[in-house]
Amino acid sequence: MSACQPIHTPLEEKVNLCIEPDQVPADKRRYQRLVGRLMYLSHTRPDLAYALSVVSQFMRNPDYRKVVAYTDSDYAGEIDGRRSTAGYFTFVGGNLVTWRSKKQNIVTRSSAQAEFRGMSDGICETLWLRLLLKDLGVPLKDPITLYCDNKAARDIAHNPV
Repeated sequence: MSACQPIHTPLEEKVNLCIEPDQVPADKRRYQRLVGRLMYLSHTRPDLAYALSVVSQFMRNPDYRKVVAYTDSDYAGEIDGRRSTAGYFTFVGGNLVTWRSKKQNIVTRSSAQAEFRGMSDGICETLWLRLLLKDLGVPLKDPITLYCDNKAARDIAHNPV
């Protein structure tokens, strides 16, 4: 890197761009198309890379204070041991941040039990994300939302007993 030559970019370094509170929002699709074209152009024009990384931050206006998780399980999906596989994935501000799929440690007796165990894994993950966001100074705006497709497992989770 000692023989590298500096190159000028179309955007000054350390420029802090932000969205003004009273700013009229731009046409989102048009802005995304423009940024996509710049991405394509950056393959032949590396001097655009920094400016592209800055304007890409405004592709959408995510709300990082919302956590959503989806869980699912297959009951006795393993042929040999009859163990279920559970999985979850979580979104923070509409962006996928974590996912996991794992065979459960025990053999469950019903699909509801397998789904409930998968839900508990998803809840543990979202609670960890909540603590992480709190440590980063981003408290959650809304309660965590957890989706599960098994009515019996949801009923078990809602039962206060």
